[in-house]
Amino acid sequence: MPDSKNKTPNSLIHETSPYLLQHAYNPVNWLPFSKRAFDLAKKENKPILISIGYSACHWCHVMEHESFENAEVAELMNQNYINIKVDREERSDVDLLYMQAVQMMTGHGGWPLNCFVLPDGKPFYGGTYFRKDQWLNVLNNLSDIYQNEQKKVLHYAEELSNGIKKSELILTKKPNAHEFNRAVLRDSITRWKSLMDNEYGGPNRAPKFPLPNNYVFLLRYAVLENDLDLLKHVNLTLTKMAFGGICDQLHGGFARYSTDIFWKVPHFEKMLYDNSQLASLYCEAYVLTKNELYKEVALDILNFVEKEWYQREGYFYSAYDADSDGEEGKYYVWTETDLKDILQEEYGIFSKYYEINKTGYWEHDNYILMRSEKKAQILMDYSLNPEQLDSIIKACKVKLKQESKSRIKPGLDDKTITSWNAMMCTAYAKAYLAFGNENHKQIAISSVQFILKFLVAPHNKLLRTYKNGSSKINGFLEDYAFSIEALLHCYLISQDELYLQNAADFCELCLKLFENPDSELLFYTDSESSELIARTTEISDNVMPSSNSQMALNLFYLGKYLDKEEWSQKAERMLKTVSEELKNYGSGYSNWGCLGLHLTYPFNEIAIVGKHVDEKLKELYQLGITNAIFALNANASDFPLVKNRYVEAQTLIYVCENGTCQLPVSSVEEALKQLA
Repeated sequence: MPDSKNKTPNSLIHETSPYLLQHAYNPVNWLPFSKRAFDLAKKENKPILISIGYSACHWCHVMEHESFENAEVAELMNQNYINIKVDREERSDVDLLYMQAVQMMTGHGGWPLNCFVLPDGKPFYGGTYFRKDQWLNVLNNLSDIYQNEQKKVLHYAEELSNGIKKSELILTKKPNAHEFNRAVLRDSITRWKSLMDNEYGGPNRAPKFPLPNNYVFLLRYAVLENDLDLLKHVNLTLTKMAFGGICDQLHGGFARYSTDIFWKVPHFEKMLYDNSQLASLYCEAYVLTKNELYKEVALDILNFVEKEWYQREGYFYSAYDADSDGEEGKYYVWTETDLKDILQEEYGIFSKYYEINKTGYWEHDNYILMRSEKKAQILMDYSLNPEQLDSIIKACKVKLKQESKSRIKPGLDDKTITSWNAMMCTAYAKAYLAFGNENHKQIAISSVQFILKFLVAPHNKLLRTYKNGSSKINGFLEDYAFSIEALLHCYLISQDELYLQNAADFCELCLKLFENPDSELLFYTDSESSELIARTTEISDNVMPSSNSQMALNLFYLGKYLDKEEWSQKAERMLKTVSEELKNYGSGYSNWGCLGLHLTYPFNEIAIVGKHVDEKLKELYQLGITNAIFALNANASDFPLVKNRYVEAQTLIYVCENGTCQLPVSSVEEALKQLA
């Protein structure tokens, strides 16, 4: 947070968001996004600047330092504009709307996002990062145009707002004339393969984002189709990411993306949503391939999150900044001199293992730790066995972690986001199923319990954020979507049907609150959120799966669990709405692709009932059955998939497809034969 000595705070001082508090001592008269700010703009007939960012964003900090902390710039902003600061993670609805506007105006987007709007919220100009001289020009020119050519500005804003609404109509009201079949997935994969980097993994361009859901889908498709080339690409990507600088080789966890094609130089911020999905991905990859590297990476992520972000009450913090001590990446990089001084005689082995050479060199004599792929050569060169090498590397890490304690850590974003927490809950639940660690189970359960206790408002409505004992902001579709997913996974690991019922209740509520009467898809904001100029619809899978794709999956699963055919059919209709997009641009619709696999390949419902249900579940789960759901109970139950299936003193497995079940069996081996 900027130095507040001898400064008067602006209105952001009363906020809880770390990002907003970072700007609380700017000389800009920032206001939070509120009716008050828009009323003030109408009263004073001033345009509004909506400036959107997040606490871990490097270029947000740069623009703040260059412009928003500058008295000359602040005077111009205060004189001519009503200035609103938005934390995109708190108000993702505002970000979604104005990102769409800026992308329509400029062809690209990013953060910081700066959008100039009329007092009624209609946008008329926008962009991302501006240097100070550019920013001054923009401020002067737009003020002049607004004062002297207001009719032109009003007309353009009206046209742009209508364009946003029309794009929503085009996006959401497509006819569902075509059947969805395997050919859609096959065509999608064919196009996708031409864009893959088969030397370093991932896409054949930079920057490279991990996009975990891409590789969940590709992995499942490769297994179902026995596509060995595709499986090879996924394994290459997961290995290169794990060995690269994007993975924090010392502390664990992944940075948000790599700036190059090698997964080498990260944009150093770490986000909970990335690490939750990557943990889930590496857990699933381990289950399907039994590659020990994937288990190691998954556990490193989970250990990092537990140590740095998990609070025993059951919630997780959101992010670490890219910067520390005013420099990007300073906390994470090392000079050769420092490493030699700290590691002494162990430096030679460590430097080979972590590429302290031209491969790992970054800038200003700093090296980014990257894991060597030549472990066998290191073993040979130093006459070591694998256990001895691992022991030496662990000892080196202990020394470096101790040295790290004397460094200034990156800034922590200590707010809690419901959807991100739910995704992390799911990751720990998957880890329990993959590895059997009871601690992972306890963290998952505590996390979902926290959501149910502290992030649910009256009438069972979810809230978006939590900090300092206070929850606020109506939940968005993504908060419901990922909370439902977490509840389904907590049902699996606990066999507590109350979680299944909670998931169904939230799903029922979602279909009412977010319904679009003109589309199969759901709005991102609920029916009570009327302060924005348009209700947007999120359909493409990006750094997080889209809220609509996750809700479609939830409807499919709950339709199976609860024998609600109308929910299963709704999921299929939602998928058909985006079938052309999935066919043409698979990497942007990969979570939809996961639903497509469920609908076009044999899908099983596996019911396990009896005393040893948890043991049988873990045995089956660890065999990598990708196209199935598990229904469970240790006792008698009235839930459809396990109803009338309890037999005293036995644990039975029922393998079903579309509600038709084979004879129950008592062993996993027999169940596997039925699944074959």
